[in-house]
Amino acid sequence: MRVGILGGGLVGLVIGSRCRHDCEILESDEVPGGHCRSLVEDGYTFDIGGPHILFSHNKEILALLYRQLGDNLAQRRRHNRIWYDGRYVKYPFENGLYDLAPQDRFECLYHYLHNDYPAPTNFKEWIYHVFGKGIAEKYMVPYNEKIWNVPADQMAFDWVEGRVPRPPVADVIKSAVGVETEGYTHQLNFGYPVAGGIEALPRSFARDCRAIVPDFHIERVWRDGRRWHVSDGRRTKSYDRLVSTIPIEDLVDALPEVPQAIRQGVHGLRHNSLITVMIGARSKAPPPFTGLYVPDPRFCFHRLSFPLNFTDHGAPPGCMAVTAEITTNPGDGCHELDDGEITRRIVDGLEAMELLRPNDIRFCRVHRTKHAYVVRTFDYRDKLGAALEYLNGLGILSVGRNAEFEYINMD
Repeated sequence: MRVGILGGGLVGLVIGSRCRHDCEILESDEVPGGHCRSLVEDGYTFDIGGPHILFSHNKEILALLYRQLGDNLAQRRRHNRIWYDGRYVKYPFENGLYDLAPQDRFECLYHYLHNDYPAPTNFKEWIYHVFGKGIAEKYMVPYNEKIWNVPADQMAFDWVEGRVPRPPVADVIKSAVGVETEGYTHQLNFGYPVAGGIEALPRSFARDCRAIVPDFHIERVWRDGRRWHVSDGRRTKSYDRLVSTIPIEDLVDALPEVPQAIRQGVHGLRHNSLITVMIGARSKAPPPFTGLYVPDPRFCFHRLSFPLNFTDHGAPPGCMAVTAEITTNPGDGCHELDDGEITRRIVDGLEAMELLRPNDIRFCRVHRTKHAYVVRTFDYRDKLGAALEYLNGLGILSVGRNAEFEYINMD
């Protein structure tokens, strides 16, 4: 049996590397990797789709990822902070209350303990219901509305369990009085490639794949009898079975005679795009953080990361690397800005936060990811369910974050 895999991101590469049949991966970019691509330039290392680290509740999967990297594996401990009111607050926020000003600390603890918000009907209400007014309004709501680029009350909350852990009462009280606690412990310690950025991982899977066809932009997908055909307008490939890891709306657009309700449904699913700005700079004292979360609406970026704290290859001696992430959508006032203006806003923000001086910058690079985050609006399950059922009926397996429209971590 000959299998065609649409898309050479991490999911497509893992399937291709493990498939027992004759299989071929069709990838639109010049090299595979998808969201897990990296930029290595002048001794600096960046993940162009935002930082990716290796952690998992599933020990078997984590062992597989570590085996893939072999000797090219560094072990690190998370050192994240939240930039709030000019302070570096320990991450997650509810475990860093002692870093707040006394009044903020009191309000967060008081409203966490005296919380009578009713059962939620949307994501915003869920935040208030779980964390209380103080934590919700100081951090959780502004940060989440920034990263999702949509009002929190317009989002469903069925995705949060397991992704946004509920903090134990004792931990929040300890945090407020200065007793050290740790949250999100499943990602407290993580792995990362020593060299090559996170792209080293998909490259390791790619080496085990039989065939990868680059620069193949899928335009048409159709079935003739028992065979599937895929065309980019210049070439046509034929297979017995298809696995799709590309965005579900792109697959539906390539298929003929799709019912109008299905087509409209997948185009009604909401996704966010991501702009990453990667800056290489001189620095005598690089920040010690792995990540810095920025809920402040004055800054367009929601998160900063510092690759030197993922691997010693993150930046040359006497230098630092910074990656800034901005969630965007067409029409939001940021999406249409050119790379120069985007970079200027990032640099102005970093200077205001006293993280770097413009004169120390050696270079800046900008990368745009069209399909970055899936957004859980209230009607997404009905639209998605109908589309996946239709594709399954055709015999196409649609898997991966954008292919099955699930907020799936790398593991």
